[in-house]
Amino acid sequence: MAKENTDRTTIDLFADERRPGRPKTSPLSRDEQLRINKRNQLKRDKVRGLRRIELKMTAEAVDTLNQLAEYRQISRSELIEEMLTAQLANSRK
Repeated sequence: MAKENTDRTTIDLFADERRPGRPKTSPLSRDEQLRINKRNQLKRDKVRGLRRIELKMTAEAVDTLNQLAEYRQISRSELIEEMLTAQLANSRK
């Protein structure tokens, strides 16, 4: 019997052949891995005293925030927190 490269029915002929692609390192599905990673991230944030909030903004405002955060070399989240903290401090005076 001749070995045909496209023949995948005779597994023994291809046992030592490396298949392209990333090897599977976890028995969990990708969705389950993402769910677990997100849960772990939320736990880490909680330990650090962080809480999640969501807000909707115009694309123009987000672009401006991104540019300012990049200029100051901080994350957008850090920039928004600084701005809110400063505004709250001013309103208390």
